[in-house]
Amino acid sequence: MTYSILILGGTTEAKALAGRLATDPEYQILVSLAGRTKAPAEQPVPVRIGGFGGAVGLDAFIREQGVDLLLDATHPFAAQISRNAAEAAASSGVEILALRRPAWLRQDGDRWQEVGSIEAAVAALDIAPRKVFLTLGRQELLPFEVRKQHRYLVRSVDPVDPPLDLPDVTYITARGPFSEGDEIRLLEEHGIDLIVSKNSGGRASVAKISAARRLGIDVILIDRPELPDVPSATSVDVLVDRVRHWTLSRRKRGE
Repeated sequence: MTYSILILGGTTEAKALAGRLATDPEYQILVSLAGRTKAPAEQPVPVRIGGFGGAVGLDAFIREQGVDLLLDATHPFAAQISRNAAEAAASSGVEILALRRPAWLRQDGDRWQEVGSIEAAVAALDIAPRKVFLTLGRQELLPFEVRKQHRYLVRSVDPVDPPLDLPDVTYITARGPFSEGDEIRLLEEHGIDLIVSKNSGGRASVAKISAARRLGIDVILIDRPELPDVPSATSVDVLVDRVRHWTLSRRKRGE
């Protein structure tokens, strides 16, 4: 018996999850990427790129492809995709499991200002000029154009095109994970005194948070959106175990 598993990916954990499951011949794995980056990371399994057309389109894809299990391993801020996944799983009758990486928690030395949205992060920027490190997706940078008094450092996976309408901005194109030492050097080289980041959690981008703690740098941290309440795990290891348990249950039922 072979089981068809659709992984909604785009994260470091999704790639690791696909690699782990692909070693088992019982599973036929397909990773779906939203297509927001021009050069997505290579995956160890077949990949489809692009949206489904909302929950209805995902439901249709699940039925057409004979998907047996849906794994939501998207970014914690990809709330709409997660909502579509939960809705499509319910309507199609396919079981869903989600990977919910833990959020970063405040530690001694952190100088966080936690806000609820990108707009709130823009509003929280001081009037006095700052040297700001923006570590956000390209689509989330435009609101900062109203704060032209600051000097910005922007890091993204793909080039920011067209450039932002800001008088003083430096662009870096790079893909994580990054080490704490590298992040400290970057922050010191550019004289950064404020970081704006989403509370993505996980290990791939935590180095900038620990570097800010070491250097006493302020952080405006954007809280996560609410995600659907579906069965979930907090790590790849635990989610793989959940998939194995699901497989055994299917076998026992002769499915």
